[in-house]
Amino acid sequence: MSSTLQSFLLPVRSADPALVFGENEFTYVDISAINRDQRKIASPQVLTTDIAPSRARQILATGDVIVSTVRPNLNTVALVPESLDGAIASTGFCVLRPDRDLLNERFLFHWLSSESTVRRLVQRATGATYPAVSDKIVKTQLFDPPALAEQRRIARILDKAAGLLQKRQEALRLADEFLMSVFIHMFGDPGSNPKGFDLGTIRDVVASANYGTSEKASQEAGKYPILRMNNITYEGGWDFSSLKYVDLDCETAHKYLAQRGDLLFNRTNSKELVGKTAVYMRDESMAIAGYLVRVRMNGRGNPHYVSGYLNSAHGKRTLAGRAKSIVGMANINAQEMQDIPLLLPPIELQNKYARIVEAVQIRLNTQQKFLRESVALQSALSHQFFGTAEV
Repeated sequence: MSSTLQSFLLPVRSADPALVFGENEFTYVDISAINRDQRKIASPQVLTTDIAPSRARQILATGDVIVSTVRPNLNTVALVPESLDGAIASTGFCVLRPDRDLLNERFLFHWLSSESTVRRLVQRATGATYPAVSDKIVKTQLFDPPALAEQRRIARILDKAAGLLQKRQEALRLADEFLMSVFIHMFGDPGSNPKGFDLGTIRDVVASANYGTSEKASQEAGKYPILRMNNITYEGGWDFSSLKYVDLDCETAHKYLAQRGDLLFNRTNSKELVGKTAVYMRDESMAIAGYLVRVRMNGRGNPHYVSGYLNSAHGKRTLAGRAKSIVGMANINAQEMQDIPLLLPPIELQNKYARIVEAVQIRLNTQQKFLRESVALQSALSHQFFGTAEV
């Protein structure tokens, strides 16, 4: 007889932070706290109970595994470290507390992170605007783990594969940090404008801003790969590991295809992720999904400069302050994006920065190749231990 995950879990306590902590501070974990590449809680917030978000209720313990219940973040999984014992989690997570006499927490972590589990959850997500799964759906997944000793062996193998992958990701992260340092060196802090550049808006450097297609994408068939919000990373890079495909009418295809040098802006996402921005630098034609805006520059702006600003700390704060909540999601439309204030340095300086970005990107191609190989290894091992999702 098949078991469900619930059979291997202990109960998780929920409470109002004000009742638990009184007027003191508490540590809060929401989706923005998760480093998705490393699948760990990297940047929790410290809040006071008088500004506690309404979605803060679940009390975490060391060894808990948390998984986002909202699409497209169902693959956001993390293990709670000892340093966050007693922290409060957003109710946007399902908090799973394994019974350690039956279930190894790292085995559970890898099982939840596997493509097969994520796909099953995606298939059961409901809601037209912002699909999600309930905690009950997560906990009633069929689950038939091996004996504890075998769980630990599998977890060790997958930990080693994950460690190799993280080394590749760390190299890319250091490159991002380097480019941000170059941006600040060349243009100064956008908030204080120490170099005295003219102040305008993004609209001043834009030739066109268009939404992507609303055509339904397919997992396997279609003339063009289609770029979706999950293909743009929070740091302003690209993740092409999960592509879908779409057919476009020959007469209108040009409206929805990305070209080398286009700036792509994620206009709708969760509050923490709306406004993700990257410059498309491939020669291959790819379509653009409706949640993205394709921006092309006029002679006053370079897309790498605009992307560098929107991915800076100041740019992220500006995006967060301008995002509007719509039925559980956040939105910054094409017109609002163009109204964002922007320093206007000489185009020659912007182009110089772009040449540095492109030179670094060439050097990163090898690292990205190694990264893809590490991802493929991890995927193959996950497939070996957890199988594929039923369709």
